[in-house]
Amino acid sequence: MTASDRMTAALLRWLPWLAFAVCALPLPAYFFYRYFTAAENVGEQMLFALTSLGVGAFVGLFAALFVVLYRGRWQKRLRERLASDGVTADELSWFAPELTPAQRRALKEMEAQNPLLADAYRETLAARLTAVRVQSAARRDAAAVDRRLAEASRLRASGRAALEDDLRKDRARLERILSETGEHHAEIETRLQTIEALAERRASEAETEVALLRLGAVRAHTPLALETARAESDAREEVDHELREKLARHQRDLTAIERGLRDSAADGGESRGLPSPPPPDKV
Repeated sequence: MTASDRMTAALLRWLPWLAFAVCALPLPAYFFYRYFTAAENVGEQMLFALTSLGVGAFVGLFAALFVVLYRGRWQKRLRERLASDGVTADELSWFAPELTPAQRRALKEMEAQNPLLADAYRETLAARLTAVRVQSAARRDAAAVDRRLAEASRLRASGRAALEDDLRKDRARLERILSETGEHHAEIETRLQTIEALAERRASEAETEVALLRLGAVRAHTPLALETARAESDAREEVDHELREKLARHQRDLTAIERGLRDSAADGGESRGLPSPPPPDKV
């Protein structure tokens, strides 16, 4: 590509919007200015502004559409010129419309995750485009040669045999080109599938490693709510245990007091010659 091609491409990228703005905005802007500054006929200025805005927008859409169609034809001619000596990896961005959506998506993901693998994928895609174009050109030439052979077979001139020999040589050469290009195309398709599988494998491995790290973090760090609940349960059990021990001590103290009272009562009755009181009933 030349500097002129790059400048033209940059201009055509923004020219549809510029064409729409040039066609749609100047007259409405003028009439709106007159509407805000004029002392009389204000309604007419507003009417002219709205009318010119509608007409200008309609004309601007047609101008933008014309520029878009022209840009498409210009880019097609540019691709044909660039592909005349083979498509390179640096020129692949101009051939993006000829790639499948899956290939464009895979290339974008590789560029974000693995630039080196993306470079290999880009070169392989460029080689595939070259092989496809060579096959298409060879098929067109082979069809033209077959048509000339059919026309030559109807000739009655003396040089028909030499013409047919030349055409058969061209047909054999084109068949050889188609055969070699088909082999290259099959190898390139295999390489594309290999790179895509490798990229998907690496992406899945990276996602799996991240998931494993998260699982390890979950195992290493107990959730705060679980620790809080466990601490509350331990504290409740400890309080219950202390209460049961206090209650048991209290019951033992009461039993000792009752036993002491019975013993003291029994000792007092014997000393006075009175019978000992009967033991209290158990609850």
